[in-house]
Amino acid sequence: RIQVVTEGILTRRIQADPELSGIRLLIFDVFHERSLQTDLGLALALDAAALREDLHILVMSATLDAAGIAALLGSAAAPAPVISGAGRSYPVIVHHLVQTPQDPVAAMTPAVRSALAEHAGDLLCFLPGVAEINRVAADLGEPTGVEVLPLHGSLSLTEQERALRPRSGGPRRVVLATDLAETSLTIEDIGVVVDSGLTRKPRFEPGPGMTRLITQPIAQASAEQRAGRAGRLGPGHCIRLWTEADHRRRP
Repeated sequence: RIQVVTEGILTRRIQADPELSGIRLLIFDVFHERSLQTDLGLALALDAAALREDLHILVMSATLDAAGIAALLGSAAAPAPVISGAGRSYPVIVHHLVQTPQDPVAAMTPAVRSALAEHAGDLLCFLPGVAEINRVAADLGEPTGVEVLPLHGSLSLTEQERALRPRSGGPRRVVLATDLAETSLTIEDIGVVVDSGLTRKPRFEPGPGMTRLITQPIAQASAEQRAGRAGRLGPGHCIRLWTEADHRRRP
């Protein structure tokens, strides 16, 4: 059996059964999307693996600090083996702005219009949340010969399928998406990625004892994942709404 669970469920399972009886392999996928729950789950899994020689742990990501994770899973003297799969990827030309805008969401609309005029293919635009998607969609309006489509987890399955369905000779599409589209799926006909460089994540505030959503810049690994969406089925372009110097300063 293959069980697909969240990191929170995994943590509860290990707390209830420290040896993870009946489990032979734990896979941590998309590990570059670091979170407290993921790191805690891996730490507890390593404790469980110390109790059982037959428990295997696999950490996966397309943008992974392989040497650091291999040393963590093994030891400095004998790191865990690294398995690399090249896969097929096409070249993506990355464009940075000359100056990082104060409001990357406001900069999205002119960047989309420029990309539609200068590059071929459909556009995939990354925004931090539903409010920003609705704002950019309203700013864009209904450009001639272009269909503007939102893509986020709050939409119905039918609405999500509209954005995921191949164009098949219809009008060009501008897909406005959260980081749902960063690693989970491939959208056909995407030739350009326009990246706001922002994401919205839950953060626990110890003072009030509550978790709240905060908007923050994405890390370099996430930026690489997003850019790669433009090179899944052919050469493409990625327009980052921040400067190259800003990119080097990101974690």
